[in-house]
Amino acid sequence: MNGSMNFRTPIAIQRPPEQAGISYREAVMLLGSCFAENIGKRLADGKFNAEVNPFGTLYNPVSTAEALKRLQQPEAWGEKDLFFHEGLFHSWAHHSRFSAVSPTETLHKINERLYAAAEHLRQTDWLLVTFGTAYVYRLKETGQVAANCHKLPDRLFVRERLSVPQITEIWEETLACLWRLRPAMKALFSVSPIRHCKDGAHENQLSKSVLLLAIEQLQARYPRQVLYFPAYELMMDELRDYRFYAEDMLHPSETAVQYIWERFAETWLDTAARDTLEKVTEIQRALNHRPLNPQSESYKQFLSQTLLKIKRLCAKNPYLCLENEVRQLHEILYKGSS
Repeated sequence: MNGSMNFRTPIAIQRPPEQAGISYREAVMLLGSCFAENIGKRLADGKFNAEVNPFGTLYNPVSTAEALKRLQQPEAWGEKDLFFHEGLFHSWAHHSRFSAVSPTETLHKINERLYAAAEHLRQTDWLLVTFGTAYVYRLKETGQVAANCHKLPDRLFVRERLSVPQITEIWEETLACLWRLRPAMKALFSVSPIRHCKDGAHENQLSKSVLLLAIEQLQARYPRQVLYFPAYELMMDELRDYRFYAEDMLHPSETAVQYIWERFAETWLDTAARDTLEKVTEIQRALNHRPLNPQSESYKQFLSQTLLKIKRLCAKNPYLCLENEVRQLHEILYKGSS
C-alpha cells in the first residue's frame, strides 16, 4: 500500500483574513447555544476579555438578534416583563438560570448582566454567534418569540421554522446596527453541533441546513466582516462516531468539545495569544497542584516562582488580568504568617 491510510474526513478551516486572529488585547462577546458556552468558558478561563451569554443560552437566531438589540439600547426589565410559573419568576428573553423565587431577585440578576454586557459590547472587537436551531416558539397570546419556553405547555406556543430570507433580513439589520456602534467589529458565526432531536431527525437536518444557508448569505454580503467556523462540520465529519457523544447521544462529549476548541484555538487565536494562553494554563495548573506537604520550603519556593512567572507575564501583557491568581498565591504563601 502506498502512503498512510486516513480514517477520518479532515475539515479545512477558514483562517482569519490577513492571518489576523483574536488577541488578548481585544474584547470578545459570545452569544448562542451551548457550544457558545463551551468555547466562551475556555476563553474566559484562559483570561481573555470575554463576555459569555449575558441572557443565558440562546438557541434561535431571532432571540439572539433581540438580545443584541437590547444590549445596544439597554433598558432595564421590570416586573411587568416577568411571569410566574411553578414557584419561580421567569423572563421570556432569558434562560432559566436567571429565574428566581422573587421578582426582585430575578430582575437583579437580569439587569446586572444587562448593563455589564452593554458596556462590554461597546468595546467588542469579535462577536462570536452560534445558532442552534431555526425553529422558534411564538407565544400565541402576543406573537413574541420565546428565547426559552421554561417547560410551559406546548398549547401556549406556535412552532415554526424560520426561512433563510427571514434570518438574513433580521441579521443584516442587526449587523448594520452593530457596525454603527463598532465599525471594525468582526462577526464569527457557527452552527451548533448539538442535535435537536426533539424536533425530529429529519427536521433537525432541515433546521441546520437553513442556518448554514443563512450564514452563507451573510458571508456573501459582507465577506470581510462576517466569518465562519465549522463546529458543526467538525462534529459531523471529523468526529463521526458515538464515542464522541455524551451519554444522551446528542451533546458532544468533553473530549469532542476539547478537540473542537483546540481546532478553534489553532486557527482563530493569533500566534501571540496561543503562546500567552499556554503560559496562563501553566500557571493555573500550578495553582491546582496539591503538594504532600504544604508547609515545605520546596512548595513555598514553587509558589514564589509561580508568582514571578505571573509578574513577568503581566509585564509583557499589561491587558492580562491575573489578580485573582496573585491573591490566591499570596493567601497560600502568607497564611498564618501574621
